[in-house]
Amino acid sequence: MRENDMLEKEEIFSKVLRAGRRTYFFDVRATKADDYYITITESKKFTEEDGSFHFKKHKIYLYKEDFAAFSEILEDMTSYVLNHKGEEVISERHQKDFKKEYFSETVTEENVTEKSFTDIDFDDI
Repeated sequence: MRENDMLEKEEIFSKVLRAGRRTYFFDVRATKADDYYITITESKKFTEEDGSFHFKKHKIYLYKEDFAAFSEILEDMTSYVLNHKGEEVISERHQKDFKKEYFSETVTEENVTEKSFTDIDFDDI
């Protein structure tokens, strides 16, 4: 096994977040110089038609010099979302009983404005 592979395997501190089909791995690792950095790995499970499954993984490497800016932007982004949409999950994929509401309105003379239609006289055609 190559030295880089060995370094990639050495985990100093780890945490796991399971979130539906996704799992997030947060790992503190060591560089060759014995400095620390963080990897964040998203692993997503995909099921094939035959019932077999596979995982797709995406990894972010986060180094100490970027911690403050990364943390600040992440806080800004999460605050923005929560302030504008709240904490309630409204995605169909996250709620098994989610029912999409469709807007439907019966057109009647009372709810039609004059701007809704153009008067056309069939004699003009």
